[in-house]
Amino acid sequence: MISVVQLGQLNYAEGLRLQQKVVDLRKNGDIGDVLLLLEHSPAITLGRNAKAAHVLASPKVLAARGVEVFECDRGGDVTFHGPGQIVGYPIFDLRAHELVPLDAELRLQRSADRSVRAASVRAASFSATPDRKTLGAVDYVRRLEEVLIRTCGDFGIPAKRVVGLTGAWTETAPESKIAAIGVHISRSVTSHGFALNVNNDLSFFSLIVPCGITAKPVTSMRTELGREVDVDAVAQALVRNFGAVFRQQVLWVDSIDALIGQTVGVPMRAPKELRQVHDAPADDLFLA
Repeated sequence: MISVVQLGQLNYAEGLRLQQKVVDLRKNGDIGDVLLLLEHSPAITLGRNAKAAHVLASPKVLAARGVEVFECDRGGDVTFHGPGQIVGYPIFDLRAHELVPLDAELRLQRSADRSVRAASVRAASFSATPDRKTLGAVDYVRRLEEVLIRTCGDFGIPAKRVVGLTGAWTETAPESKIAAIGVHISRSVTSHGFALNVNNDLSFFSLIVPCGITAKPVTSMRTELGREVDVDAVAQALVRNFGAVFRQQVLWVDSIDALIGQTVGVPMRAPKELRQVHDAPADDLFLA
């Protein structure tokens, strides 16, 4: 079962604190797998592999545009979050997910990733092995990509993977990034996740080198379709595809407090009690 909590718009610091609260609950076995869906107020985030030079704008320019800057413990480089973009934080225990290859393309991609995976992994205990029974880190990222690709397809936007990179990319020229992925895995529990560009203002990406990639542009569902897109409809499609790709039932829940009591409700608000993010332990793994 994947419980889905829709939180509305939060600033990035609040999102981090809330996310850590849910991670702690998942590690303690107090709750099952959770998918948090939200939007952030304008923020630039720097992952574990980020280069400060990839933030192109000066502090004065960032302040004028209302953009905050945060360092975080996900994998990857620099990215932007803002209104109109759906951010998803899947907080899953990968040991609870059976490894069943989605298709031949995923198996080939997974094999190719093994050759470069060591550069992104801090713990040898997470190494992919042929006899693995449950999801590994790379398998998990491939499934996030599959969810995003299927969701774009549901709205008539052909999307694909790009070998050697993460995220979802448009098939039509110019090949553009429509969704970014950056994850953190600790004791097999995932955090951070993905950002799908729906109706967000793409001009903010000119303030950075998105994901450290200069050769490919960033796009959005609105840009690809030439019209505003219903964000709630995209959220529904994401949840449906999470259920299909991860082979789980999905349950919409009102809040984290309701989640602990397994109460079904309508997603409306964020919990009031938030906790600080702790320093990453030594067994953590970061992928982008």
